[in-house]
Amino acid sequence: MFEISDETLRLIKKTCRGKKYLKLTVGYFTDNNSVIKIYNENGELDPSKKYHYEIGSITKTFTVSLLSKYVFENKLSINDSIQKYIEELKEDKYYPTLLRLATHSSGYSGRLPLNKREYYNLILGLTIGGDMNKNNPLNMDFNKMKMLIEKNALKDADYSWKYSNFGMSLIGYGLGTVSSKGYWDTMNDFLHNELGLNDTYLGTSNNNLHGYDRKNNDCGNWNWTKENLISPAGAISSTADDLLKYAKINIYEDKPYLSLCHKKHGNGNKKYDMGLGWLLLKKNNNVILHGGGTGCFSSFLGIDKEMKVASVVLANYRLGINDDENIGISLLESLQKSKDI
Repeated sequence: MFEISDETLRLIKKTCRGKKYLKLTVGYFTDNNSVIKIYNENGELDPSKKYHYEIGSITKTFTVSLLSKYVFENKLSINDSIQKYIEELKEDKYYPTLLRLATHSSGYSGRLPLNKREYYNLILGLTIGGDMNKNNPLNMDFNKMKMLIEKNALKDADYSWKYSNFGMSLIGYGLGTVSSKGYWDTMNDFLHNELGLNDTYLGTSNNNLHGYDRKNNDCGNWNWTKENLISPAGAISSTADDLLKYAKINIYEDKPYLSLCHKKHGNGNKKYDMGLGWLLLKKNNNVILHGGGTGCFSSFLGIDKEMKVASVVLANYRLGINDDENIGISLLESLQKSKDI
């Protein structure tokens, strides 16, 4: 029977230290079973309590999962220009394809939809804490989206990898156009009726956890609305149970269209290649993963499709750099080793 390794437990203990209100949920999937454990600074808690976390950018993997479904249903092509789904754009200009947006190779700046000052204030707030953590700074209506597309003119080229919330948001807008119901309602329907994830949804209104900053100040939750077109990049809330169900769906490809997301479609950074939305471990493309963070929440989901194991880490704090990923990778590597024995 699998047990969490001493090294992973050391990382968990280190991460919990000094965080008075932390609920750190760590889960794993192996041998077709899911196990959930919850920790705070005093040790392990009752695992029967179900907590809802803001999962931030893990949202992007759900957005591209729906994209792949529409591709398989011939409702769109990943080589379509985004202009096809935003009719108000001028027709005589170049706009990136859905494929380039989904692989972060579109050329859009990583700070969009924020301007330089807003982006600097956000990074400062997330680094040292402050009022930026108490409010969602990522807001974009249709007029702002259209203005940013036209202002940030691009060339017909594969740009080097640059992580883009804005680019993923354009995909979400296009999916809402195809469904004719808008992204918000379309994604909630996909989460509940297609994937069967009943505790996963857009927004934070049903969450039972507040986030906290590094000084243990209550940050509440980020507010998301249907009108905020950045939602496809980071608005989903979920539980460890649901994310492990989602991992299992991806491992066994219960939905055949998900295979499109898992293939290498582009280059990432030194450590990762790019699937559609998912990061693929460069040394082993069978390992797909993604992290996330909002004002005062951190998240990680890692999956080894070949070994059929997965790890999830969720925290209601903005953790230190790579803390959630370090725990998740350590746990995933232990799971992999247990399969080699």
